[in-house]
Amino acid sequence: MVAKLTDVAELAGVSPTTVSRVINNKGYLSEKTKQKVHEAMKTLGYKPNNLARGLQGKSPQLIGLIFPNISN
Repeated sequence: MVAKLTDVAELAGVSPTTVSRVINNKGYLSEKTKQKVHEAMKTLGYKPNNLARGLQGKSPQLIGLIFPNISN
């Protein structure tokens, strides 16, 4: 089973928001907290899903085109 952010938070004894702040390096966090989160991530084998993170929040600036026949 793939580890989730909430699993990391539970193991580290912090909130999911704190785990997110450690991953994104945002805001002030003590070194002790960062270390606890990184250790929990390593223990669980947690890796942030960059595809999911890219889809979250802003809508992508992509347009898809389908051409039925390109010979003409």
